[in-house]
Amino acid sequence: MEGVISYNGSSWADQWDPTAPTSATNNSGATAKYKQKVGGGLEKTKFVALTAMKKVKQGTSSGIQWIKDKLESRTRSIRQLRKWSDSRHDELRSS
Repeated sequence: MEGVISYNGSSWADQWDPTAPTSATNNSGATAKYKQKVGGGLEKTKFVALTAMKKVKQGTSSGIQWIKDKLESRTRSIRQLRKWSDSRHDELRSS
């Protein structure tokens, strides 16, 4: 599809923004400054993501340890209950 060309040979977009686009050579300082800002932003993002991942890892580790402790405690309680039940059963048999 061809763009709409006005009477003076410019496109529709050029009519709304008549300023001439700047060349890359004139804009190299701004480009470098922009890249530096973006790079700084990426470093901050990387730092925040790394910190978040450490917290997730620590939380997951704590959660898994809590589950293991609860399972161990329950298993220990069940063993003690079985031991008591067996000893009680033996006492009742011998009576």
